[in-house]
Amino acid sequence: MHRLSARLSTLARPATGFVSQPEPRSIGSYAKGKQLSAGNFLFAGFLIESRDKAIWDIAIPDHRFEDELHGFAWLDDLAAVGDAVARSRAQDWTFGWIARYGRGSGPGWTPDLTGRRLIRWINHAILLLNGREKLETRAYFRSLGQQTIFLARRWKVTSPGLPRFEALTGLIYAGLSLSGMERHVATASAALARECAREIDAEGGIPTRNPEELLDVFALLSWAARALTEAGRRVPDEHRAAMDRIAPTLRALRHADGGLARFHGGGRGAPGLLDQALAEAHVPSHTAHGMAMGFVRLTGGRTTLILDGAAPAKGRSSTNAHASTLAFELCSGRRPLIVNCGSGATFGAEWRRAGRATPSHSTLCLKGFSSSRLGVEKDGPGARAELDEVPEQVWAQAEQTLDGMRVLAGHNGYAPTHGMTHLRELQLSLDGRALSGEDTLGAMTGPDRRRFDQVMERTRYQGIDFDLRFHIHPDVDATLDLGGTAVSMALKSGEIWVFRHDGVGEMRLEPSVYLEVGRLKPRATKQIVLSGTVLDYACQLGWTLAKAQDTPAAIRDTEPDDRLRLTLGPEP
Repeated sequence: MHRLSARLSTLARPATGFVSQPEPRSIGSYAKGKQLSAGNFLFAGFLIESRDKAIWDIAIPDHRFEDELHGFAWLDDLAAVGDAVARSRAQDWTFGWIARYGRGSGPGWTPDLTGRRLIRWINHAILLLNGREKLETRAYFRSLGQQTIFLARRWKVTSPGLPRFEALTGLIYAGLSLSGMERHVATASAALARECAREIDAEGGIPTRNPEELLDVFALLSWAARALTEAGRRVPDEHRAAMDRIAPTLRALRHADGGLARFHGGGRGAPGLLDQALAEAHVPSHTAHGMAMGFVRLTGGRTTLILDGAAPAKGRSSTNAHASTLAFELCSGRRPLIVNCGSGATFGAEWRRAGRATPSHSTLCLKGFSSSRLGVEKDGPGARAELDEVPEQVWAQAEQTLDGMRVLAGHNGYAPTHGMTHLRELQLSLDGRALSGEDTLGAMTGPDRRRFDQVMERTRYQGIDFDLRFHIHPDVDATLDLGGTAVSMALKSGEIWVFRHDGVGEMRLEPSVYLEVGRLKPRATKQIVLSGTVLDYACQLGWTLAKAQDTPAAIRDTEPDDRLRLTLGPEP
């Protein structure tokens, strides 16, 4: 039906020009633009080097690679460079797409990709039309009109959430900018308002609980609101209210270094996008307190901690959800310290599945089990499996104390399999220099204890093994010190953080990975693993993460064990 609608749209009267001069609002990467100009195509984790071929002639390794090509977000990167080579590439590839796919054939004819493509074509119209012939300009506007009509017919069948927001924002953009397309603006604006009321909850969150996806939605809403305002049209109340709800939530999900917390398939967010969206939205400048989309934020001094304090999504919203309940990330100033591994979607099906598991997050996990379980991959290996088992009870409560901020949280994700509930208490000092934690596994109710007894009988009373994991950012130099009783972590800023535990369990430093979009391979890093065994109805581990005094170069250049003694003094 998409293909049929695309071909039928060629019979309608095309657009002939712009009603108003479009202004670019999407942000590109200069480095990525230079790579594209050199013929290096890095999309969806695949790198193809082809200096002599057009972008539409290269071999397609994956459908996600193809989607990124046809979405045209790479136009932002070429526009960020803006030189003659980048302009030539942008024009040749855009008009090449019109010649090859402009009649409704080939891939790329889905409402979300079309909306994304329309926004970029309109944003960068000056770049694309500069120096082109009159026939090419006509073909450009004819294709814009065709895609607008296609969107008007097909946006309703787009999946709710980000895809539908992209489709409707693209339709509003095109309706306001192109001559003869004004009739679509009122319908698209009303539909976008309904989506805002339905998809954005009272706390400014979305069903997927993906912070980066929430940022993308907020950016689209701010672009649409700005375009409507500049055209002298009214922004619907539901649209404006959704932006007012989202902005404080995004601020709460932002670390001190400016990046978003990486949970549920999301990354840190495009540099500058959040600042630009907040500036253009003209929303109240305050941060959500308490829970923000199920996350808890603790702050002290220059330190921020963000904890996942709610159950992950289920059903269609959970195709990118992670089993990250009670995991946290911590930043010291502009330096990430404790992280989650991140989304492995760009590194293949196996990495994607591994990144969703609980051991890939900085929290407690039973060996061989995750706190949430994936369902059957109906479409074959590597498909987007949904979570069909999540903790029934998840709670988190933060409070301000005389010494700082504290959060008490818990979930019963291991109760169905082992009768165990995970409790986590974290306290961050007022100056942000010390974090103390206490993690407890316990059988809380009568049925849980009976389940625990059954597991103990089945394992011949060997106990239930578990690991407490703290994944470290790859830019941090981590070393076991003081005879294996502490881990020192040196940041590039010169700070030294020290991890210690209360002596219960075994501590070691193991390899880990940092999964980052835009890289060809996962980055190698380390993780602190504190292992224990539950032999009774409860087992508790205590630990501390403290910042030593800021160290001068003379101390930083010494060996780790000596460095710790210089900064902390002798071991107690």
